[in-house]
Order: sequence, then structure tokens, then C-alpha cells
Amino acid sequence: MDIIDSLLLGVIQGLTEFLPVSSSGHLELGKALLGDTSLPKESMIFTVVLHFATALSTIVVFRKDLLEIIMDLTKFEWNVNTQFVFKIAVSMLPAVLIGLLFESQLESLFSNNISLVGAMLIVTGLLLLLADRAQNTTKNVNFKNAFTVGLAQAIAMLPGISRSGATISTAVLLGIDKTKAARFSFLMVIPLIFGKIFKDLLSGELTYDSTQLTTLSIGFISAFLSGLVACTWMIKLVKNSKLKYFALYCGLIGVLAVCATFFNT
Repeated sequence: MDIIDSLLLGVIQGLTEFLPVSSSGHLELGKALLGDTSLPKESMIFTVVLHFATALSTIVVFRKDLLEIIMDLTKFEWNVNTQFVFKIAVSMLPAVLIGLLFESQLESLFSNNISLVGAMLIVTGLLLLLADRAQNTTKNVNFKNAFTVGLAQAIAMLPGISRSGATISTAVLLGIDKTKAARFSFLMVIPLIFGKIFKDLLSGELTYDSTQLTTLSIGFISAFLSGLVACTWMIKLVKNSKLKYFALYCGLIGVLAVCATFFNT
């Protein structure tokens, strides 16, 4: 992987982590288009670095919210922010369980499975269309909603299903305020990303050598900066009900990916 490839893949990750078009799906498509021939373990360290970058960009965008949550937690009271943290914990359960029980099966899907990516992008597009037509409300996330949104997040572990698209759409279809749905969607993934990174580090499966430093650094910076832009932009898009444009995009890319696979067989 050269510098240009790492820059492009970093931008793809940063934008698609927050925009509802599937970061995992686009990374797979990007690697296929760029002819990424790196070994799975070499590719894994790059993917981990990109996810770490987008997690940091989320923290920067929501730094005031996170600081307020931390301050409220130190009060040891059952206040709004303490309840919010427990809702995040509830939302994590499905993804954690499925990730632990079916890790190898999920990893096997990330091997240039372009037809699957295309099909799941079409599913993402349909979800976004439904959410875009939903009426806005002032409803907050409750514990039952948090678990349901968590199920959507677990399903989004499939390549091509947008995590932000699936979780935000599910929350909106449950009647949750669109801005609050976006906020919950972005914050609920932070502990999962850091948990996955920590697990990968402990596993000893991540390989790294000094020759990767430049490409990893460029990928990290491009993912972080593009993530800042995409996260802020996505909150406004959800609030203004403009998800239909991404629905059309996902549908188009999905159909092209499926057709490309069909004609190459």
C-alpha cells in the first residue's frame, strides 16, 4: 500500500464512518479497486488505525457532551447523564455478544466479498428511505429503544450495512428525535471501537514494522480530519431530513457492485 492509497482509504473511512453509506463496505470496495494485496494481518493494523482516528474525531465533536457526562458520573446520582451511560451499555450488548460468539465467521465475510457488500448497501438504502420519511419528534432514547438500536448496530457488523445508517434509521423509526438519534448513534460506538482495539492489541495478531509508519500516519490524519467534517455534517443532515440522497447513493453503488461481481464471474 502506497501513500496515495493510504490517503484515499483514510478519507473513505473518515467520511463513511459517519455518513450512512457503510465504512466497512466502502473500505472493502476501495481495497478491491486499489488492488490491495496486503496480507490480512497487515491490512488489519491499517483498519484498526483508521477506526481509532474516527473514534477520536467523535470525541472531539462531542467533547462538551462527554465532559458533562463525566462530571455527572462523579456525582454518583441517577441523573440524566448517568442513565444515558447505562443506555449506551445496554446498546452494546448485542454487538459484544455477536462479536465474541461469531468473530471468525464475521471476519471471513471481509475478504473481497463484493456481492455481499453490494446487497447490504441496497438494504442500507432502503432503511434510509424509510427513516427520511419519518416525522420528527421530541422523544428521548429509553432503555428498550437502546437495546433495539443495539440490535441494529450488531446487524451492521455485516460489510455493506452502514452502522450509522442502521442505528440512526432504527432510532428515528422508533419515534426518537432525529438529532438525539444521531447523537446516541455516534456516542454508542466509541466504547465498542476502543474495546475492539484493546482486544486486538492483547491478541498479538496485529503486525507492524517501521516501513508502515508513513502510510499509517497519513491514513490516521486523513481519517481523523475527514471524520470531523463528516460527523458534524451528518448531524445537520439527519435533522433536516436529507437522508434520501444517501439512500439513492447506497442503492446505486450497491447495484453497481452486484453487477460488477456478476459480470466478472
